[in-house]
Amino acid sequence: MIPITYSAEVAKARDSGAAIVALESTIITHGMPFPHNVETARLVESDVRESGATPATVAVLHGVLHVGLEADELDALGQAQNVAKLSRADIAACIATAGTGATTVAATMIAAHLAGIHVFATGGIGGVHRGAENTFDISADLHELAQTPVTVVAAGAKAILDLSKTFEVLETLGVPVIAYGQDMLPAFWSAVSDMRAPLRMDSAADIARAQQTRTAMGLKGGQLIANPIPRDAEIPAGILAPIIAQALAEAETRNINAKAVTPFLLGRIFELTEGRSLQANIALVRNNARLAAQIAIAMVK
Repeated sequence: MIPITYSAEVAKARDSGAAIVALESTIITHGMPFPHNVETARLVESDVRESGATPATVAVLHGVLHVGLEADELDALGQAQNVAKLSRADIAACIATAGTGATTVAATMIAAHLAGIHVFATGGIGGVHRGAENTFDISADLHELAQTPVTVVAAGAKAILDLSKTFEVLETLGVPVIAYGQDMLPAFWSAVSDMRAPLRMDSAADIARAQQTRTAMGLKGGQLIANPIPRDAEIPAGILAPIIAQALAEAETRNINAKAVTPFLLGRIFELTEGRSLQANIALVRNNARLAAQIAIAMVK
């Protein structure tokens, strides 16, 4: 097993058996512009602490896997250039070549599992991209959920994706998709979609027990907790639909593909919504962090 560097705060929580919530770092390097990225990362970490758990932001810095970042490390990452975007395929190569990279959902799940952390909060998972029947562009996040035993709290899948195909793949892979507090699946910036959730749970304790029961039964993988964005922060799906369509058309015209697609689309939607999508993104990530902290505490208990 490779060595892991823990922040002082995370090391203390591990020693005491306290609840810990893993946090990804691509939201810092690829999801938001500076200084919003660092400000949001600090807000999310504070939300986890105020909810009674310890935040552990994950990244690879100069070939070292960090679980929990010190304040100066977070600042430096927020302003770093040419940071790799790491998933299952390239996290080991980044470590082996002494590189620096930010972790996606899949890579953060891997790191969390290595560190013995069972809960992870993010914004939205990756999934099946629109037009995947031609491009085969499907995020590694989906297969990671099927094999790595970490509970992931997200506001559903990113709305720029083909949501129906994304959830169909998750069903095929045997990943539990649990809507929190409602019967319909959320759609990232929007609190509800037109898709009914296969499972619903209304308490952090039930969610924690569900993951622990899977483990006890020898079932592989984690579970996706689809936590709706607060209603006062959402952008209704009807408003977003034509904006997303325009951004997708522009990406196709510019021949943007692979890992460059999501950052481009998020940036373009930010421009087309005059910043409203960023404010919604911040609200949903913070909301997910608070729920993840409750689940982590329930697991410890």
